Amino acid sequence: MGVEICVEGLTKSFGHQVIWQDVSLTLPAGEVSVMLGPSGTGKSVFLKTLVGLLKPERGSIKIAGQDITKLRERDLYEVRKLFGVLFQDGALFGSMSLYDNIAFPLREHTRKPESEVRRIVLEKMDMVGLIGAEDKLPGEISGGMRKRAGLARALVLDPEIILFDEPDSGLDPVRVAYLNQLIVDLNAQIDATFLIVTHDIASARLVPDNIGLLFRRELVMFGPREDLLTSDEPVVRQFLNGRMQGPIGMAEEKDAAQVEQELADLGNGAGQNAGEESTTAMTPRLLPSPGVTRPPRWQAIAEREVETRRKAEPHGEGEPPDQAEPPQKTEPQGEAESPRKKGEEVADA
Repeated sequence: MGVEICVEGLTKSFGHQVIWQDVSLTLPAGEVSVMLGPSGTGKSVFLKTLVGLLKPERGSIKIAGQDITKLRERDLYEVRKLFGVLFQDGALFGSMSLYDNIAFPLREHTRKPESEVRRIVLEKMDMVGLIGAEDKLPGEISGGMRKRAGLARALVLDPEIILFDEPDSGLDPVRVAYLNQLIVDLNAQIDATFLIVTHDIASARLVPDNIGLLFRRELVMFGPREDLLTSDEPVVRQFLNGRMQGPIGMAEEKDAAQVEQELADLGNGAGQNAGEESTTAMTPRLLPSPGVTRPPRWQAIAEREVETRRKAEPHGEGEPPDQAEPPQKTEPQGEAESPRKKGEEVADA
C-alpha cells in the first residue's frame, strides 16, 4: 500500500533564481498523480526535492509521519527505501545485462540469497513484459525496452512511492499507449503512490487520479483530474489544449495585455486554427486491463467523475439531470494475471 505525501509551503531556489515557491499539495496514498507544466518550470527539481536529493529553502515534506527536510542523512537514507524512481532514459548501467541492472538494488541494499534475488528479478521482468531479455545489454534494446527495464528496477524493492520522470520521452505514440496501460495496471496491482512528470497531454488526460500544473514559479492547481480537465483557469486550458493563445509564451511568460486580448479573441472564435478544438470535456479514464483486479478506490473515483459530468453537461428540456452513465463496477473480471502474458514474445517497445 502506498503512503501519503504532504507538501506544505515548499520553496526551492538556485542562488537568486526562484524555481518555485510556496508549493502545497497532498499526494493521496495509492493514487496516480501527474505534474504538468511548461519546460523549465522545475518539475524534475520537484521530484528530486521529494526524494531528498535537493534541499528546499522553506517548507516541509511529510512522508510516513516524518518531515524529510529535517532528517539527518542516515535517517533520510532509510526513508529513500520507500521510493522507486524511473529516470528519463532508464539510467541503466551500460556494461551490465538487464538482469544484473534490475538485480542491482537487491544486491546493494539487502542480504537476500541469490535464489531469492533471481525469483524477484524474474517476477518484476515478467510484470513489465521483459521475460526472455535477461541477458541483453542496454545498448542492444530499444528505448521503450530500456524504460521498462528501468521500471522493473524501480519495483524490485517493493516501494510504496514510485516517481516517473517523463517516462514517455523519446517514445512513439504506440509505445506511449502501451506504457500508459502498464502504469495503470501496475498501480492497480501494487497500490503504490505514483507521481508522474510528463509533457504528454494525452497521457495526462487518461492515466492519473490527480493532476497538478506548475507555472510562473507557482503551483497553479492540484486536484482530482476531473477538476483540472473541466477548469476554466486560462493557463490550464491553454496547456491542456496545446494552443498558443494564453498566458504561456515561447519564453514562458507573456505581457498581460497581450494575454487579455488573445483570450478575448479566443472567446469570440478568433485566433483559433481551423479544426482546432478548445475543450474542457472529460476524457474517459484508462482502465486496468481485463483480469487485473481494481482496488476499491476505483468505484469512488468513477462515481466522482460521473457526478462531475452530470454537473458539467447541459440537459435537454424535461430531461432529468441524474441520468448519467453509472460508474463501472470494480469487481475483478476473471483470474488476476500480470499485464503481460507469460511467455509472450518481448515486443520492441
